[in-house]
Amino acid sequence: MSFAPYQVEIDMTQQPYSDAGKAVAEKGQVLLDGPDGIAIALTPDAAEITARELLRAAMEARSQVE
Repeated sequence: MSFAPYQVEIDMTQQPYSDAGKAVAEKGQVLLDGPDGIAIALTPDAAEITARELLRAAMEARSQVE
């Protein structure tokens, strides 16, 4: 499974969330509950890809400020 990268416009004047989200598995779906009421349901495949993308992006972001 693959996906095409896309551009996301974000208001960079707001501070990023420092609270981590929580993920649980329920009825064959992965539910992600994030800060400020952010919530999504993902298939297991989509959750796995999202996890990898989050880790990749976190490592890249960390290298930008070190």
